[in-house]
Amino acid sequence: MAGSSFGTIFRVTTWGESHGPALGAVVDGCPSGLPLSSEDFIAMMSRRRPGSSIMSTARSEADLVEILSGTFEGMTTGTPIMLLIKNTDHHSADYTEIADKYRPGHADFGFDVKYGIRDYRGGGRSSGRETAARCAAGVIAEKVLESAGISFVTEVESIGGIPYEESEDFIRHLRSEGDSCGSVVLCTVKGVPAGIGDPVFEKLDANLAKAVVSIGAVKSVDIGLGHQAAESRGSMFNDAFVSTGNGITTGTNNAGGILGGISTGNDIVIRAYFKPTPSISLHQETVRSDGTACGIDIRGRHDPVIGKRAAAVVESMAACTILDSMLINMSARLSSFRSFYGNK
Repeated sequence: MAGSSFGTIFRVTTWGESHGPALGAVVDGCPSGLPLSSEDFIAMMSRRRPGSSIMSTARSEADLVEILSGTFEGMTTGTPIMLLIKNTDHHSADYTEIADKYRPGHADFGFDVKYGIRDYRGGGRSSGRETAARCAAGVIAEKVLESAGISFVTEVESIGGIPYEESEDFIRHLRSEGDSCGSVVLCTVKGVPAGIGDPVFEKLDANLAKAVVSIGAVKSVDIGLGHQAAESRGSMFNDAFVSTGNGITTGTNNAGGILGGISTGNDIVIRAYFKPTPSISLHQETVRSDGTACGIDIRGRHDPVIGKRAAAVVESMAACTILDSMLINMSARLSSFRSFYGNK
């Protein structure tokens, strides 16, 4: 299967299925000397793991991360880091009745057409469960970025068009109806220096967009004002440059910290738009793999809203992308080469 790896220097490969014995990631390109232990993963994995709020599935996974390689005496060695996350609470029998039915809104049909075989238990490789491995990789990326003064603030901005703080009653109503809704996640990255990213095909915003849209339920991404820019005027949208005691910056940040594919030094602002969870309890119409029409009633445990748990995934994908871009950027100038290798 192609497409299970991303990144150039900081490169992440995820593996495993929703109802397999385990899933995880292999992280290559992490510098040596980074303190890393299994405890470092607990906070991020707790944000993403199921069974933690009224917005999430009742599936209960501890999501403990085991480090199988790439560290010695609590430090990374510069070699590939293999991360293991065991699946302990999967109910495969919930999916037996729909093994030959294509679930509306899911990847079932496309997966079947492409490969001619699919793991129908929870979506297999297409399941949102795969994102646990991304979060584990994101922990490593964030630890490296933290050493450079870079931090993340990620939150659910709205649910079903309702501000997040006002949405609890709405979510309870969704659950009672057996339905779901979409959500918006806002990720702000602070401290990224100016000059990160490359023009043309390796633009920082293009790579961030690809990374975030690769999350299964994301249908759209904004950088800065995003789609609102199409309704704006240049005189209103342009961020004017100003000089400060700390150098050059801009008075506003409508561009979301990236111009021409290269960071400006301002906060990088990303919005991810999540579709409604496709697995709902309401009866739906579909077809079987042989093309015959049928109804479908989906059992199992599913999130009524994806955004709450997915915020950690958006943050992790942004962290991996920004770290990779920063490592690549170290080769942009001869002076950087000389400062590292000169006079040694």
